[in-house]
Amino acid sequence: MADHIEGPLYYERMGRTGPVMAYVHPNPMDQSCWIFQMAHMSTWYRCIAIDIPGYGRSPKAKPGLTMQDMAQACWEAIDDAMPGERAILVGCSVGSAIAPYMHHLRPKRTAALILSGTGYSPNKDHAPRRIAGYTEHGIDYRWGFTFEDLSPAFRPTPLAHYFAQIFTERNSHADLQSIIYQFEAAAKPDPTDHHSRIDCPTIILTGSEDGAHPRAGALKARIPGCEMKILYGAGHACQIEQPWLFDRYMIEFLKRHGLFPAAG
Repeated sequence: MADHIEGPLYYERMGRTGPVMAYVHPNPMDQSCWIFQMAHMSTWYRCIAIDIPGYGRSPKAKPGLTMQDMAQACWEAIDDAMPGERAILVGCSVGSAIAPYMHHLRPKRTAALILSGTGYSPNKDHAPRRIAGYTEHGIDYRWGFTFEDLSPAFRPTPLAHYFAQIFTERNSHADLQSIIYQFEAAAKPDPTDHHSRIDCPTIILTGSEDGAHPRAGALKARIPGCEMKILYGAGHACQIEQPWLFDRYMIEFLKRHGLFPAAG
């Protein structure tokens, strides 16, 4: 069992046949941010979307939580649903930060990495800012934070408000201190060879209106053979704003690497 977490992580599944595709969500969202991808990609894959500690319906974290702890807990969720199988790992934001740790824990079981809402920042200055926001505003900080993950054009839409409502309606299950522990873990420096050791097919899907977008190219340069596609007009959670393009780029990438079961 993963250290510093009070039990197994909650997850949802969709799809009964095909390879495994696992999704890890961004802050302040939960696994339901992958609703479009789960519905679509389950045509070909067995999909699992995981709530990390303190979010959705997953258990609390304990002091000392690390990125390795969260990566281990995500693998345990996959093993609970599909024991011992390889998986395509899909992340957004903190999910994209956890996915490389998952790869390093079980490289032979990582078929590919699909990363979004991400970039390379050596100082990780976003973490102290978010810790301050949660400390000042409490769990209600999630409502406004959700809109920060979206592009200015998408924020006023009914769909944006619908997603924000879904996430914050689960605040009674979320845990503020666990979320802070997660940001404390994310603030710690990665090993110097953290990205250069990635040896599976990898792609970055980045929204042009995402605050992390200017740093996406720097991350691409650190990962051997990494590919990148830009979703113009989309924000941090580009899988919500432009699912048709996000999915298309995923499928094209997976076909190129022989990981799409319907290819040919």
